[in-house]
Amino acid sequence: WAQRCTVLVLRLRTITKVTMAAQQQHSDAAEQKPFPHFATTATHAGQDPDQWNIKSVVPPISLSTTFKQSSPGKPFPYEYSRGGNPTREVFEVCVAALEGAKHGIAAASGLAAQSLITQTLKTGDHIICMNDVYGGTHRYFRLILSQFGVKVTFLDASNLKAVEEAFQENTKVVWVESPTNPLLRLVDLAAVVALTREKKPDAIVVVDNTFMSPYFQRPLDFGADIVYHSVTKYLNGHSDVIMGVVCTNSDELGKKLRFQQMAGGAVPSPFDCYLANRGLKTLHLRMREHQKNAFAVARFLETSPHVIEVMYPGLPSHPQHELARRQCRGYSGMVSFRIKGTLENAKKFLESLKVFILAESLGGYESLVDLPALMTHASIPAEEREKLGISDTLIRLSVGLEDEEDIVNDLDHALKASQQL
Repeated sequence: WAQRCTVLVLRLRTITKVTMAAQQQHSDAAEQKPFPHFATTATHAGQDPDQWNIKSVVPPISLSTTFKQSSPGKPFPYEYSRGGNPTREVFEVCVAALEGAKHGIAAASGLAAQSLITQTLKTGDHIICMNDVYGGTHRYFRLILSQFGVKVTFLDASNLKAVEEAFQENTKVVWVESPTNPLLRLVDLAAVVALTREKKPDAIVVVDNTFMSPYFQRPLDFGADIVYHSVTKYLNGHSDVIMGVVCTNSDELGKKLRFQQMAGGAVPSPFDCYLANRGLKTLHLRMREHQKNAFAVARFLETSPHVIEVMYPGLPSHPQHELARRQCRGYSGMVSFRIKGTLENAKKFLESLKVFILAESLGGYESLVDLPALMTHASIPAEEREKLGISDTLIRLSVGLEDEEDIVNDLDHALKASQQL
């Protein structure tokens, strides 16, 4: 009887602890108020029916590649769709408004958007880049940009001392993600901007805001010069568009980037712009639900005996939770964790899932799961992955919009199965 009472007390303590944590996290989420008028801006910015002769409430898809001129060399207002397209402009205006930017420049993919930025550099220039970044960014800098004589220093940008010591006479860009992909580390954006202004006033700060979206974070508000997204992810939100976008408040940078867009030609199709523009209309609704489900997943994973570590900025256990509360309006839907065991346990877990789909990418309505070491970050050399902590047992979750209970039960079932080799 005494043993049963002890077990009952321990169970009650566990339940109380989980409940209190849930209440605290709900409180944290509630106090992170959204940007004013976000939903209204997403619905109406750039969408005015009066801009069309037909007064269309839904912006039309303009598939024409070329436009009639009233006289030679006098286009009105469009000339050729690579240089400007009505459907693309509608999207660009809307996403710029959501980021609090003056200029939005769309590109054919997230990496194409990245290329727009780096094409403003020249041989001999230097980039300071967060070491824990999207694998495609790391690959592009290391294997492509380096061939053109642009030097890149990879470091932990959450360590301001390391950033300060990395500046060189030729440093032109400080490039960060916050949160990072896949370890969900945060960078103090205001501090990095201030340090850059002090050490190299002519250098620009670029922030990849893909993981947070403008609903939860606006880097330009902290002084960043450029914010960019893989539109493929949360902004579009339906896993059916490959696209990117760059936003800035600088007229000079806006002009340069617009020229690169036109002259380089890596532009998205009008249909993709139409889909992405439609995706923006529900961004605020989707991000709330992504976050709600991510909180449930993170709380569950923290209680699982089959999990070693949980990485989610919304958890008080996250080492940079206070920075997340100060810098962001929420915590998004990305959760990473380390599973107990080896690569074989991780594989068994991934193969046992029913709701989560084993696939690259993130930010869609469906829940996706990724093993970065063998998938999204496989192009990073093994020794570099090891230094970063991208191990064979690190798993990244893009928590979707399914029912919370089904998501958690799926993870519970797969975690138990992972330990039965």
